[in-house]
Amino acid sequence: MEQTTEEVKKVTRGIQQPQYQSENNQPQQISYPFPTEVISLPSKGLCYPESSPLSKGEITIKLMTAKEEDILTSTTLIRKGIQLDKLLESIVVEPGVNINDLLIGDKNAILITSRILAFGPEYHVNINDPFDDEEVETVIDLSTIKIKEVDEEKLNRQNEYSFPLPISKTPIKFKLLTHGDETAINKDIEASQKTMKQGNEITARYRRIITEVDGVRDFGTISNFVANRLLAGDSKALRKYIASISPDLDLTFDYTSPVTGETEALKIPFGINFFYPAD
Repeated sequence: MEQTTEEVKKVTRGIQQPQYQSENNQPQQISYPFPTEVISLPSKGLCYPESSPLSKGEITIKLMTAKEEDILTSTTLIRKGIQLDKLLESIVVEPGVNINDLLIGDKNAILITSRILAFGPEYHVNINDPFDDEEVETVIDLSTIKIKEVDEEKLNRQNEYSFPLPISKTPIKFKLLTHGDETAINKDIEASQKTMKQGNEITARYRRIITEVDGVRDFGTISNFVANRLLAGDSKALRKYIASISPDLDLTFDYTSPVTGETEALKIPFGINFFYPAD
């Protein structure tokens, strides 16, 4: 059964006093000096070790306050491209959670739910009408975003998965990316653009995604395989398989053209107004 972001939100277990399990498995209380919300994660915690607080499939977040508005409007953070990282650090208050361990899909759920709780579900955005290529303003109801359906039996707590490449027949293993991986990838891409004057987004991502090639886990071997031996057809098949098992939100919306009346599913554009909508 599909869940929407409205269903992902749960009533806080006593604002400022959510429950959690201590090491001896006895319920305890922790008090926060700010309002909080407990939300469900798209992964249901299935990709984290049982020792991780994320393994229970839910997380306590802080509702955004004026402090988070400072983060979102900081020109220094915006210039460095880290305002969303700092926002995540500020709103994730679950004891024992390192934001770098969050799967990308779980991070998406946290950020979108935080936006809904702070500013409501209506997202005003300009898009190009795919039917007549004219720019139009539309309103997206973020509360209707659904959790993507995946085969949960394919997920595991080691977050490592086997995949035989269909063309070269090379057996590989890969992981689902975390926020920490994504941060490292962005740094790799930035460094490549400065030194080589060209982007390397695909290869940079694969160097972090692939954990083993034909039984070898050496990073140098994996990097060489990605750069020189990973066939384009195998790359496409691998991306498709990873997308099929990755817990996440379905970040599309049904757009109906006011001109033609036709409807098409479009990707939600995340612009500058997403976290700080105009008055």
